[in-house]
Amino acid sequence: MKFGTIRVDGQTRSVLVEGDEAVELGFDDVGALLAANRSGGLEELSTDLGAARRWVLSDVEWERLVLVPRKVLCVGLNYRAHIEEMGREFPEYPTLFMKFADALTGARDDIVYPPEVEKLDWEAELVVVIGKHVRRASPAEAEEAIAGFTVLNDVSARDWQHRTLQWLQGKNWDSATPVGPVMVTPDEVGGVRPALRIMTTVDGHVMQDSNTADLLFDPVDLVQYASTFIRLRPGDMIATGTPGGVGAGMEPPRFLQPGQVVECAIEGIGSTLNRIV
Repeated sequence: MKFGTIRVDGQTRSVLVEGDEAVELGFDDVGALLAANRSGGLEELSTDLGAARRWVLSDVEWERLVLVPRKVLCVGLNYRAHIEEMGREFPEYPTLFMKFADALTGARDDIVYPPEVEKLDWEAELVVVIGKHVRRASPAEAEEAIAGFTVLNDVSARDWQHRTLQWLQGKNWDSATPVGPVMVTPDEVGGVRPALRIMTTVDGHVMQDSNTADLLFDPVDLVQYASTFIRLRPGDMIATGTPGGVGAGMEPPRFLQPGQVVECAIEGIGSTLNRIV
């Protein structure tokens, strides 16, 4: 099953994607949909839709999947190839940082190039979307807490990121992190530890091309680890890190420029597609 959030008449609506249609589900966004899903089964929330409002998929405008997530946890240095290209050692524990809700934007929205930034980079990421409250999760509880997966481009201001040892200021530029367009349930992508092709192109040229099987800490590991120190709630997201092929790791380094179009795609899920303006 695929779920998303669209913009309609100045408002937002959660939808179920059925073929070439988006079917409204009666919630403002996927976060509200998941919060109402107390029994843990999304199927019951997407039945009896005969009278629901429907939209042609090609006509919809995608909003952020979750409008105001309580938490967006992000993982750095989590693909083996990316760790190697950045000259780092494999970490013993996940390297975590936070992203604020104001940093997020829609999967098809333009990204405004910040005038204060000189080195704007791309990072395609598989995102875990939490569907149940969970704390100190066992492996089985961590699996059950994963509602689905989506795509995120962790657009990074490398010059700001490396000003200090903390990455926060390089990862949280306002409305610069596209996420979506849809959340796909685990059964659609081979389970909670999916092995999916993940790619980034800039103006059609392939920059990243890897597989989520290269993750050092997989989605279940990350839910377990994060839930040990903080409760995870429906609508929370965990961005699992990016593979090799980022601009900062190239010789010479390459960065995004105004006018370019960057696409981050994950097999079986979809892609973010954004113009730098």
